[in-house]
Amino acid sequence: MEHIADLLMIPVQVIIVFYTLYYFVLALSGLIKKEDKTMAPPEHTFAAVICAHNEETVVGELIDNLKELNYPRSMYDIYVVADNCTDNTAKVCEAHGAFVKVRVNTKEVGKGFAMDWMFDRLLKQEKQYDAFVVFDADNLVHPEFLREMNNHLCKGEKVIQGYMDSKNSTDSWVAGTFSIAFWLINHMWHRAKYNIGLSTALGGTGMCIATDIVRTYGWGCDCLTEDMEFSMKILLEGVRTCWAHDAIIYDEKVVGFRASCRQRKRWAQGQTDCGERFMPKLFVKGIRTGNIRMLDGIITLSQPYFMMMSTIYAFFSYINTTWYPFYTNILNQLVPMEIWTVLFVAQYAIPIIVLLQIKVPLKSWAYLIVYPLFMYSWIPVNFLGFKDRHDMRWSHTLHTRAVSYDSTALLRKENKK
Repeated sequence: MEHIADLLMIPVQVIIVFYTLYYFVLALSGLIKKEDKTMAPPEHTFAAVICAHNEETVVGELIDNLKELNYPRSMYDIYVVADNCTDNTAKVCEAHGAFVKVRVNTKEVGKGFAMDWMFDRLLKQEKQYDAFVVFDADNLVHPEFLREMNNHLCKGEKVIQGYMDSKNSTDSWVAGTFSIAFWLINHMWHRAKYNIGLSTALGGTGMCIATDIVRTYGWGCDCLTEDMEFSMKILLEGVRTCWAHDAIIYDEKVVGFRASCRQRKRWAQGQTDCGERFMPKLFVKGIRTGNIRMLDGIITLSQPYFMMMSTIYAFFSYINTTWYPFYTNILNQLVPMEIWTVLFVAQYAIPIIVLLQIKVPLKSWAYLIVYPLFMYSWIPVNFLGFKDRHDMRWSHTLHTRAVSYDSTALLRKENKK
């Protein structure tokens, strides 16, 4: 070793190469469309659970939407947990025909607590269901959603995340770039992991959980990213989180940059908190049992850490190249320049292929120009989220886009496989 700093910087470069190649292979896997033409007849019953905190403006449209799904109406019911509401959410939900349960607890605040409370009551009531499907109050749901989830349950899958689309992808450049991010994650992360047999993670809405999973392991997840926490909790038990590419929900993306930073900081807080708690457990159990999915779960949780590490490395690399050489650059020794060229082209080509596949609006192509700005804004967000990762104060995202499913221009309405 030429420099003492090589003791740190060479392992860092190895990690960067590993993650870069991992993301590339994963992205390629996400471009594959695995055809599944079989559709099981309606077999499973569902409790559709809507988590709502002061959502009187939007929740009525979702309830009406859910009542019109292409699934036998006798095989699913709609429940709303009106959580610490100070508006007319409960009355609106009752007027639209949902079963409403009102929760008031100003000490345990947040969606995770509300879901735990709601699941406990649903498991204790007389009428039982085969699975829970969970939605946020601002969502709209594709008519085939329950049929798709039923299909996955019939395959033996127990925890399933649906495709998360946008209902306001052209409202602002922030909503537009947020939508692009979700579209790419759906294909290059969720579908990719499902295609190659790995476990993905729940996204907080549009998710389906078999009742016996909740009954066996409980919910018990109340951090700022309760969906990620539950995904890792059951992964430690050997339960895979699957992906239903054609079970589509549409949510309302925030339209302001400050609001997006607050929301993403909350996600970064939750994910770094989950990483701190679950990565050591996944590593120990994954190594002991030889479970690749558990080890891959570490990569899922480590993304904010990897972004922070890469940012610091880029700063040191600039110093090393332009001012004062203090470590050995081995990136080109680990990966030939020709491969780096392919990776450079792929980071632009693969997202374009995805957007062409799903036929995004013309305006979204304009937002693609500022998409890198949105992605770079994740850097300070992640650092701030890491700093405040033990701050569990929950903040509500305001939703105002009250639109019906039929009146809105939405992608993939035809739900082609």
